[in-house]
Amino acid sequence: MARLKKELLDRLKYGDKVYFEDERNGYTVMAADNRYAICTKPYNPKKTVLYTIVDQKENIRGTNNLLFNPYDYQKLNECLECLYDLRFGETKISYRNRVPLVITKTIKKCQKKEQ
Repeated sequence: MARLKKELLDRLKYGDKVYFEDERNGYTVMAADNRYAICTKPYNPKKTVLYTIVDQKENIRGTNNLLFNPYDYQKLNECLECLYDLRFGETKISYRNRVPLVITKTIKKCQKKEQ
């Protein structure tokens, strides 16, 4: 199981779909590096998105630890800003809202062939 998780995580790239245990719908990877991935999925009742931050090193996922969330996870540039802040310790994954990382499936974003 650990090897499967490692293989799934190694391939996370912008635009990939990620499915977590106990989640019906998949999340889309908005930003990723070798440790973190910021994933979102639509939340239609409020016309916004839900987000989760994956930490591959700690094998957890959850929301950020900031009281007033400064990031709009619908926007790519703000997801990249959050990723930068995670790398340099400006924000972390919340201790209250973290859960173990259990990925059940990933779907790669289709690459268009250049002509």
